[in-house]
Amino acid sequence: MQWKSSLLAAAFAGIGLAATAGTASAAGPTCKDGTIKVGAVSTITGPADFSEVPKATQAAFDAVNAAGGINGCKIDYTIADDKADPAVAAQAARDLIDNKEAVALVGSGSLLDCAVNSATYSRKKILSVQGLGVDAACFSSPNVAPVNVGPYTLSTAMAWYATNQLKSEKLCAFFIIIGGTQEAYKKAIENWEKISGKKIHLIDLTLPFQGDLTPYVIKARDAGCDAVLTNQVEPQVVQLIKTVDAQKISGINWLFLAPGYTEQVASALADTKQPIYVGTEWEPFTEKSSAANAQWVADMQKAGRPLTAFSQGGYLAAQLFVKVVASIDGEVTRESVSKALHEMQPITNPLAGSPYVFGTAKMHSPMQSTKVMKLEKGAWTVETPDWVVLPQAK
Repeated sequence: MQWKSSLLAAAFAGIGLAATAGTASAAGPTCKDGTIKVGAVSTITGPADFSEVPKATQAAFDAVNAAGGINGCKIDYTIADDKADPAVAAQAARDLIDNKEAVALVGSGSLLDCAVNSATYSRKKILSVQGLGVDAACFSSPNVAPVNVGPYTLSTAMAWYATNQLKSEKLCAFFIIIGGTQEAYKKAIENWEKISGKKIHLIDLTLPFQGDLTPYVIKARDAGCDAVLTNQVEPQVVQLIKTVDAQKISGINWLFLAPGYTEQVASALADTKQPIYVGTEWEPFTEKSSAANAQWVADMQKAGRPLTAFSQGGYLAAQLFVKVVASIDGEVTRESVSKALHEMQPITNPLAGSPYVFGTAKMHSPMQSTKVMKLEKGAWTVETPDWVVLPQAK
């Protein structure tokens, strides 16, 4: 199935494709000047590179445009690099909103966009279908609804997996705290305690982003932890496990979040015998033959984009946005897009284990499902073919 018959078929379901942009009497979405202006604020240069997120969104929109647009309206997409600089991020958002007149933000992936710009988005009454929610504000703003599970819900889910499936009795958590994330991680553990009825054995919020991890693995061992959950990213995951091996520690299940789920981590830790688990944001991207990944794989390969987890987020954000815009009957404006997102019915997509909905809540975290991967001999294997879905707190 190609772009035109998949993405657009879903987007245009029930809508006449023959309608012309700008025709007042036509059913479905219309637009001035034949375009719908959309933007993204993403960290592309600086300490992190999330460019795969908006670039996958761009690829999806390019395909929509090549197929004629949304009811004849072409998507004019602008990616702004915030460089992980608060001042640059604020300026980028203002430019997209005021100068480029974006009707929505789609496919953003940034270290600080939500924290810096959420108030602006509320004031300007513009909504963001975030491709990758990173900072805590992405999950606590009325104007942002990420398409990913996010580190906080994923922490709760992995803790739930540790106790529910691995039968951990002494779960420990070590978190790196950056910016205002401390309360969000503490809340994630509190949510797990409510769901599981258990208490965390040890929580340490001083894990460094860089530095010697020996004191921490010794602390976990001496505390008797039988499972350790951390939020480390790729290089620190490798460093931690190599430190554990150097200390000859055994008997602990090591649980990581989505940033640890990379082919580079698998390769670097091919020789370890430590039990290593990660939670995914979407359908595991390394499962290239998965039916749920089939359309994403085909479309990214056609666009010449790499098959990464980040690109799943950007791709999914674009698909959801196009489908919501296609439901608009009348001119596509910031107001009509916001109204459509606020009033939308939940949309399911095989890439995600939870239906996506924006809605009118004061904060959004619609994605509540993960699949757990286990690292074995340098390769990721699916530990939970079915989605791990968080139950309601007791």
